[in-house]
Amino acid sequence: MRKIIVLNQKGGVGKTTTVANLGAALAQMDRRVLLIDADPQANLSLHFGVEIPRGEPSLYTLLRQEDAPGDVILPTPVKDLSLVPAGIDLAGLGVELAGSEGRHLLMRRMLGRLPDAYDYIIVDSPPSLGVLTLNALCAMEEVFIPLQTEFFALQGLSKLLGTVKRVRRVNKKLRITGVIAGMHDARTCLAKEILEEIKNHFGPRVFKTVIRKNVRLAEAPGFGLPIMQYDPDCHGTEDYTALAREVVAMEAARRCGEPQGAAPRSMAG
Repeated sequence: MRKIIVLNQKGGVGKTTTVANLGAALAQMDRRVLLIDADPQANLSLHFGVEIPRGEPSLYTLLRQEDAPGDVILPTPVKDLSLVPAGIDLAGLGVELAGSEGRHLLMRRMLGRLPDAYDYIIVDSPPSLGVLTLNALCAMEEVFIPLQTEFFALQGLSKLLGTVKRVRRVNKKLRITGVIAGMHDARTCLAKEILEEIKNHFGPRVFKTVIRKNVRLAEAPGFGLPIMQYDPDCHGTEDYTALAREVVAMEAARRCGEPQGAAPRSMAG
């Protein structure tokens, strides 16, 4: 089972879009995928048309052991793609856990209660480096970082990479294994320059697939569908399908003994 968190403390960089559509593309490649919405804004849940009222089964009740996984995990329109949704209750979890011993390990413990039936678990993290993100980092093994190919793409990354480095003291399996360049407009010189800068910083961790700007990606959540079901012929479907192939290909590289996921020295702190 591969355990991946899609992480960037900035909002609006395509985290939720990536989790939803990469997960769907992997499921269409006959992988069993569980998506976890760890963002109190619940955008990933809404992407699949799921809105959880206060007190109903969700990631919040799962972390608090109030519900069993079978009561929380929901199907999606994509075969072999399931969802642990978020609800508004999740927003107060950090305050409730203040001062609690082991509060950063709730998600790791939760994973031990999940059925061992998935090839991938992918977490959509909140746009912050708070207690929910810390929980996910302690539970996952891989970090994918989505970056816009826009001017402020690399701003604040030192703090993010420093957080990953500190968490590795607790979770030694955690590695940055992928950087996803997205919202790319190849017509502009700035986007090309930023893409090159991202490659210079992260080297081989940058996926070859670049996610192009595509209005269909923004429209799909309004219909509760991933992009490949909303518009099978658009650039968004093409790009996320290609990205999924790269993610799967990483497994063959590991079997051949190629190194994976060390943070770049220039930004690791």
